[in-house]
Amino acid sequence: MTGRRLAGKVALITGATGGIGTATAELFAREGARLVLTDVAEGPLADLARRIEAGGAEAVHARLDVSSARQWDEVIALVRDRFGTLDVLVNLAGIVDWPGVEDTREDAWDRVIDVNQKGTWLGMRAAMPLLRASGDASVVNTSSVLGLVGSGAAAAYQASKGAVRLLSKTAAVEYARHGVRVNSVHPGVVATPMIQDILDEEGDRQPDVRRTPMRRAGRADEIAPAYLFLACAESSFVTGSELVVDGGLTAY
Repeated sequence: MTGRRLAGKVALITGATGGIGTATAELFAREGARLVLTDVAEGPLADLARRIEAGGAEAVHARLDVSSARQWDEVIALVRDRFGTLDVLVNLAGIVDWPGVEDTREDAWDRVIDVNQKGTWLGMRAAMPLLRASGDASVVNTSSVLGLVGSGAAAAYQASKGAVRLLSKTAAVEYARHGVRVNSVHPGVVATPMIQDILDEEGDRQPDVRRTPMRRAGRADEIAPAYLFLACAESSFVTGSELVVDGGLTAY
């Protein structure tokens, strides 16, 4: 059963073919959103759009490297031409690099920051005119529990996710009087393609799974409702906040 909580809303989702991205796109479609799906994986992206349209929702798709200002401008032009408005921006595209401070290569650092941090900023910058014109819009950015606490590894990833957390807060303050709410979601260990190889190898012996009070990894469909809540009217007085979905990992 659904409440059609996004009926008539236009939502743009980046990283739509990732585990959480796909779950979020499918949930938004069931809740009545008209979707603009983006990713760099063009084949899976087209397949996702076809599945969603077969279910009766409206979906368009476009390739988007979120680190490219030009490609962001092209996608926003597509949104404007197709729908004339934008009500929800979900920044989900992201990549990870695992080494710590000394072992991280400069090119790897730059790529992680470009996608995770710069890509989030570019998306908000490009989309904000349409979001402001909506008058009742929501931006949901993706940080991580590793944007809240240290791990001793993944230096570039943690730096980028910490930046997304505070970028979301400052944007929330800037646009609160312009009808745009900005929040961040902070997933814990989630069984997605980005870390599935680690989970397959270590299972419940994976260190972050052992530290999670629920003693398991989350599922993508357990994270997607966080994005729905922050996108819809139920969170109308929520901005500048972090929604942590981590099985208790950061509760210690």
